[in-house]
Amino acid sequence: MENKELEILYEVVREVSRLDLKTVLNEIVKISSRLTKADSCLVYILDSQKKELVLRASKNPHKKLLKKIKMKLDEGITGWVARKNKPVVIEKKAGQDRRFKFFHQLPEDYYEAFLSVPIVNKKGVVGVINIQHQKEHQYLSKEVRLLTAIGRLVGGAVENARLVEESLALKEALEIRKLLEKAKGILMRDLNLTEEKAFRRIQKKSMDLRKSLREISQAIITADKLKEIT
Repeated sequence: MENKELEILYEVVREVSRLDLKTVLNEIVKISSRLTKADSCLVYILDSQKKELVLRASKNPHKKLLKKIKMKLDEGITGWVARKNKPVVIEKKAGQDRRFKFFHQLPEDYYEAFLSVPIVNKKGVVGVINIQHQKEHQYLSKEVRLLTAIGRLVGGAVENARLVEESLALKEALEIRKLLEKAKGILMRDLNLTEEKAFRRIQKKSMDLRKSLREISQAIITADKLKEIT
């Protein structure tokens, strides 16, 4: 393997050592795109509980589509790569491949060339990297080999970052629940409401003001504390 290729792999190791999943995936997109001179790079992460692949990062801006586009294992080329743990190389007319799944929101689905490799850790596949070119493109064996190596190299970092993200989400959910319970208790006490009616009042206020349940609950708790002071 050439020194330049080794430098790229070392860069991957250095960059994905962070725990923030968004940062890790963006670095994978940046390095993979530079390596293959890609017109598009999409990274899907496996939700092991739902057994589906979720779009989490993209070279081209698709903010509204991130976390929205999902595929089951075996669905599309991406799902096939995840299920088989094997790369797929298509140099022209990728959309005509019988495994291809179209998402009309993604202009990249109409690109000609497609290279897809699994992201793997010790336990198995945790995601997929998709590289696309607008025009017919010959993927060199060196490109395929390096992208596959990146997929194997970053698997552990991706999985660790995903677990951290899930842990933070769970912690936030527990904090919101505690605030909500306290806010309901205040309304039940002050307005003589049942628990269900107290929750509905908080929920309605959240929808009317376009604020989160956390924000509404916190406002109720803060107002109650101010009453104690006065």
